[in-house]
Amino acid sequence: MIELEGVPELIDPVMVAAFEGWNDAGDAASTAVAHLDREWKGEVFAALDAEDYYDFQVNRPTVWLDGGVRKITWPTTRLSVVRVGGDKPRDLVLVRGIEPSMRWRSFCNELLGFAHELGVEMVVVLGALLGDTPHTRPVPVSGVTSDPDLARTMDLEETRYEGPTGIVGILQEACTHAGVPAVSLWAAVPHYVSQPPNPKATMALLNRLEDLIGLRIPLGELPEDARAWQVGVDQLAAEDSEVAEYVQTLEEARDTAELPEASGEAIAREFERYLRRRDGAPGQAPGGHATESGDASYLRDTSSGRTRPPKPPKPGPPPGATGESAQDQSSDDDTGPGPEDSSDSSED
Repeated sequence: MIELEGVPELIDPVMVAAFEGWNDAGDAASTAVAHLDREWKGEVFAALDAEDYYDFQVNRPTVWLDGGVRKITWPTTRLSVVRVGGDKPRDLVLVRGIEPSMRWRSFCNELLGFAHELGVEMVVVLGALLGDTPHTRPVPVSGVTSDPDLARTMDLEETRYEGPTGIVGILQEACTHAGVPAVSLWAAVPHYVSQPPNPKATMALLNRLEDLIGLRIPLGELPEDARAWQVGVDQLAAEDSEVAEYVQTLEEARDTAELPEASGEAIAREFERYLRRRDGAPGQAPGGHATESGDASYLRDTSSGRTRPPKPPKPGPPPGATGESAQDQSSDDDTGPGPEDSSDSSED
């Protein structure tokens, strides 16, 4: 039995989760949950025992100094709760961690135990994948579920994926078998500029989450960061004619594929989002909570210290052309996509 002391009774709670690693291309999904936690000042109320789920040779602990005292931070998964104010207040349970190294079934059961105790009404798991999408176009975000009734009522795709999966797919199936409504939102990150961060993909996930749960999410500095990211990639692509030509090919393919999507329904969805943002006071979140300024780390590659993405690699055959999937090509650097994507990534 999980006992939660100090956590008040929650109002219509939704659990939003993201995990660093294979299902988090460009760190887009984990950054989205971190953004929610920061903007709404989440309070951590639980952390899973790191020794139960993580191989410390894969995800190493870090040592740091606190006033001269050495302390250790262990890789784990933490849960926090935020209350979104307004006319109809609602609570979010935020789950942010690292894809576990072992005991995935126990890991999911423990998270579902928290969900049950807190009265969670729905679980939304965020993921990001590498795909053949141009950085110059809106980021495709697909919403999938294993529940046919939920797919019908919430205008989602019923997943048909078969193949290797990550913790996002396992948690979604665990929720389905436990009778908890669950949805996965997947953002497609350009495979030729996969290095984190990717604020444009993060913002796309938050916009889709906003539509799904009916809450206005303060974006803070994300729009400005996304514009700066795209300008940086534009400049780097322009320096290499082969990359520029490849991006143009992706643009043409994307525009042709999405021409039917310029429908009245799509226009209406964008207009509704515009109205929600216009109704909120500038610089404030729902309920009058002031938003915080953005984090400059969105635009920094910590390995090189640069403030714009590194130069994209020379484009080769599109992923899958030789029978190898995008996630297989990127699995070594642990930033590849969750494979629930491959059949669904272009559906939104």
